[in-house]
Amino acid sequence: MLAGDRESSPCVIVHDDEKRPDMERTHDELIALETAGWAALSSTPEAAAAFYERVLDRTVVMLLPGGMVLDDRAAIVKSMAGQPWSSYELHDSRVVRLTDDTGLVTYGVVAERDGGPAYSALMSSLYVLRQDGWKLAFHQQTPR
Repeated sequence: MLAGDRESSPCVIVHDDEKRPDMERTHDELIALETAGWAALSSTPEAAAAFYERVLDRTVVMLLPGGMVLDDRAAIVKSMAGQPWSSYELHDSRVVRLTDDTGLVTYGVVAERDGGPAYSALMSSLYVLRQDGWKLAFHQQTPR
């Protein structure tokens, strides 16, 4: 369950019952990465940049509100060092293990920065499993 998740239970989509323990571990690992990302984005700009420097895949694409498309890894890491979020609540988390080495995380978020309006969006993050762990290869935000 994600931080602040009070009304929904996590969803793990399983295609083969004998893979259930592996799917549950994948769910936990990917939800932990998303939650750690929000924690980093809510701490300091340096911590956020350092987190995403570790977690982003070598090839990454982000689709952000306003039609912004980011595909330069260094620019994405730099953009993570912005003003920290002062609060966030994640809910309705789902994880789908598409293949043995890919996992899709979807959820809703309501977040605020000091003095700013609430930001409410649907999020999707696609992770690929590399030798050194799960890496974020794609992320999309859809404001609501």
